Amino acid sequence: MMRVIGLDVGTKTIGVALSDAFGWTAQGLPTIKREEEQTQSDYESIAHLIKEHDVQKVVIGYPKNMNGTVGESGQRSEAFAETLKTYSNVETILWDERLTTAAAQRVLVDADVSRKKRKKVVDQMAAVLILQGYLDRQAHS
Repeated sequence: MMRVIGLDVGTKTIGVALSDAFGWTAQGLPTIKREEEQTQSDYESIAHLIKEHDVQKVVIGYPKNMNGTVGESGQRSEAFAETLKTYSNVETILWDERLTTAAAQRVLVDADVSRKKRKKVVDQMAAVLILQGYLDRQAHS
C-alpha cells in the first residue's frame, strides 16, 4: 500500500491530487495558490501534504511540446521537481502531461460545469488526470 501525490504545477496555482491507499484512484485536493515571491511556501505546503498523507511518490506533470521536445514549462517542472527533493525525501517522477489540461477542460464542459467553476477546478482536475494516468500505467506494467 502506497500513496502517491500528483501535481499540476502552474505559474499561479498548483493542482493537487492524492491516490487512495491502494494506488488505484486519484482524488483532488485543494489547489495551492502561488504567491510570486513565496515559492518556499509552495514547497512547504507540498512537504506538509506528503507527511500528512504518508506519501511515498510525487508525480509532477511534465508539459512537453507536441513534438516531444521540452520547452520553458517543462523546464519549470524539472526545476520544481529538483527543488521539491530538498524539502521532502520522496521519489519524484515527471509524467508527460500533454493534453491533460485540455482533457480536464473537456471533462468539465461535458459535465456542464459553469465557466466560473471550471476556472476554479481545472488545475485540480488536471492533477487528477496526471496522477490517474500514472496509476493506470503502474497497474498495467
